[in-house]
Amino acid sequence: MRAMAADDIDPITLEIIRHALIAIPDLVDANITRTAYSPLIFEYKDYAVGIVDAGGELVSQCRGGIPLFVTTALGDAVRDGIEIHGADGIGPGDVLVTNYVGTQGQHLNNAVMYTPVFVEDSERPFAWFAVLVHWCDIGGLAEGSIDGAAREIYQEGLHLRSVKVVAGGKKCEDIWRIIGLNTRTPDMLLGDVEAQLAGCLLGRSQFEDLIKRYGARAVRRAIETIWDRSDAAARDVVRSLPDGVYEAESWLDGDGVDKSRKVRIHAKIEVRGDTMSVDLSGVEEQLPGPFNSGFTGGAMTAARIAFKYLTTPGEPANSGAFRALDVICPEGRFLNARYGAPMGLYSSPLPTVIDTILRAIAPACPQRVSAGHFADFSLFRIYGPHPKTGKLYNMFGSGFGGWGALRDADGPGPFKTMAHGDVLEVPVELHEATTPVRVEACEFIPDTGGPGTTRGAPGLRKVFRALVESKMFVVFARVTSKPWGLEGGREGATGQAILHREGAAPRIMHKEWGVPLHPGDRIELQTGGGGGFGPPELRDPARVADDVRQGYVTRGSAARDYGVALGADGAVDEAAAGRLSRR
Repeated sequence: MRAMAADDIDPITLEIIRHALIAIPDLVDANITRTAYSPLIFEYKDYAVGIVDAGGELVSQCRGGIPLFVTTALGDAVRDGIEIHGADGIGPGDVLVTNYVGTQGQHLNNAVMYTPVFVEDSERPFAWFAVLVHWCDIGGLAEGSIDGAAREIYQEGLHLRSVKVVAGGKKCEDIWRIIGLNTRTPDMLLGDVEAQLAGCLLGRSQFEDLIKRYGARAVRRAIETIWDRSDAAARDVVRSLPDGVYEAESWLDGDGVDKSRKVRIHAKIEVRGDTMSVDLSGVEEQLPGPFNSGFTGGAMTAARIAFKYLTTPGEPANSGAFRALDVICPEGRFLNARYGAPMGLYSSPLPTVIDTILRAIAPACPQRVSAGHFADFSLFRIYGPHPKTGKLYNMFGSGFGGWGALRDADGPGPFKTMAHGDVLEVPVELHEATTPVRVEACEFIPDTGGPGTTRGAPGLRKVFRALVESKMFVVFARVTSKPWGLEGGREGATGQAILHREGAAPRIMHKEWGVPLHPGDRIELQTGGGGGFGPPELRDPARVADDVRQGYVTRGSAARDYGVALGADGAVDEAAAGRLSRR
């Protein structure tokens, strides 16, 4: 047996530290959910909590946030702070905040707060604890600071680049005053920021206690071992794929200025041994509207999410999981836009980019990849003065739709997109209790899931009724590029919004902002469904009959797409099905 080296760590201590490194962000995650003011945080989960090492490499992250932030956001913020202040310019008790798009490459609403973790007799941080929170409004052209009319980043709100909100344990009141005066919803935003700060302080304290208990050397060795194991697990999967070059493309609709423009997404994947590169050089050039992102917030984020879905979807996120991945995207593309480009809707294209990367690699590993999912944020916002308080109300959300079928399972759903994971929907009761909006319907849309041996999940229909004079904003990014099927499966449907007003024809909307709403107006949101996997005629007729009973598929689709006829009782009519099959 090999003798244990001085820097080795015994397996029991390793497991204790490994679980503690995940439990600490999860604890802070739970506290933020309990103490935040905005539904975007306590319901929508638009945040991330994690630990990064001294150089900004991700150690661990909470399991309650969304996948958009499992990649580089927390570490990018820390590296920016080191660049601004120097390695010796951030001391014990300091807390900084940044939303600088030059490093984050995301919209300005995503603000990262972080604080150093010191060990005894250390002059420089051992690690950092960081919390990213979507700030609900930071000024700019529109309520919520996200507006399709923006043509430059300076129209989208307040910029803060690694400024200290707490210095040596004392609040920097000037910065807090600046934040409070640059938002339309100061009570809500400052409440969220206080929750964010409390999370940073709790996480720092908990991590310091862990280090005191086991020692800095053991904790560091455990972190390195965790990285190495994640790297090895990802490389094992990549190594199992046939070497080669794989490509796919898809399209988004509109660039924020020209609604008829098709925005190209092209992904080129190269597998060589245990490494993979994702080349996004073929995507559309930088866009005039706010659908751009920086390299880390756009190209890197999409590629890493797709890579993690493919390789280690069930493992906790850390930097080691991405060592085998290289990402390429030249500056000047909309997924690596130059500084100054508007980025308010940066995340809207990313689900389709993720989907396209997985579509490219599907021939190499069809057992690991699903058919296309609806991949559209289906963003909407209904806002205006609240009739009781006179203050701005802002009901913000995104659609839930169908995901694609897998080789051995129907598509799951309704969920948000692959950029969100399985975060929960904002409850109807909360919408109605806090805003002058009534939710009148929430139901599946039959036949929107792609037919297949395994079926794509259907989309969802929700109807909201405005009760007072308001405005609305809606963005559907993927309208004509339908969620594709795989290996003979068929396409799913795409989504849309429809404004119903008494005495007027229904108005179909895909990208609209500042639309006036009158009391009684109804907004119908329809999300898309996932693609199917395998030929539909091979689906078990009994499962088709059950789909009809559940309301996922109509009788017409059962006959037309699956060759399954049903009797009056809903059971399979074998004789009629045989005639359909021969026809």
